[in-house]
Amino acid sequence: MKFRNANVLITGGASGIGRIMGRMALEKGASNLIIWDINPINIESTKKELGKLGKVWGYIVDVSDNKKVNETYVRTVNECGDIDILINSAGIITSNKTFDNQTEDEIVRTMKINTIAPMFVARAVLPDMLKRNRGHICTIASAGGMLSNPKMSVYAASKWGVIGWSDSVRIELQDMKSNVHVTTIAPYYINTGMFDGVKSRIIPILKPEYVSRKVIRAIERNKIFKGIPFGFHFIRFWQTVLPTRVFDFFFGQVFGIYHTMDNFTGRKAEKPAAKAS
Repeated sequence: MKFRNANVLITGGASGIGRIMGRMALEKGASNLIIWDINPINIESTKKELGKLGKVWGYIVDVSDNKKVNETYVRTVNECGDIDILINSAGIITSNKTFDNQTEDEIVRTMKINTIAPMFVARAVLPDMLKRNRGHICTIASAGGMLSNPKMSVYAASKWGVIGWSDSVRIELQDMKSNVHVTTIAPYYINTGMFDGVKSRIIPILKPEYVSRKVIRAIERNKIFKGIPFGFHFIRFWQTVLPTRVFDFFFGQVFGIYHTMDNFTGRKAEKPAAKAS
């Protein structure tokens, strides 16, 4: 789907790759860039920076709150018009604790933001896209949704869940012969601050500009699934071909993936923002 003259909604669009993808959408001629984020300071700075490129709208909304999502969607459409492209980019990781040390709050927050929130936002947007028989929903998942990784079990579960949901919706729309498209993105670690402290022995940590460009291109080409880097497309193949212990040895120990989270610190916690009203 083309970005020119499109209204583009990006959740988590005031920071990280969400912000970069917003810039790229405007550079490609988007009519309106709509940012849904929970941080009002980041929203304002993004509007100021990207407003030089085109029309930018910002809404404070907790995307894991279904009522707020629906209210904000109605307000967004009334003020900006119909949404042509939705990019579910909001996501969190809380720690590198083993599962036995995860708290109830960490488990619930991770699943709500990474798995349930994209469903809430897509469910708000999709009916209108179906009526127009036009639109695109892109969800940023993770390579962690294809590869079980220690010290990020809840995060991995949340991304496995969102990959399964996103691709199931794609098939549903395909069976409807709808012109609404779905793209699922599964990137390796991205150097945005979210994964500060991660050490990757062989596979390089990805640059935000590179990932953002790949996502935008995947949407333009109506790609079904995009693993970044390309080699991650073959994870499922090797999981099927290799005995589990052999797979664990090569990917976990030789490649060092099972130890990438050992020194994780993550982005410094930000003060919670007010919910959308």
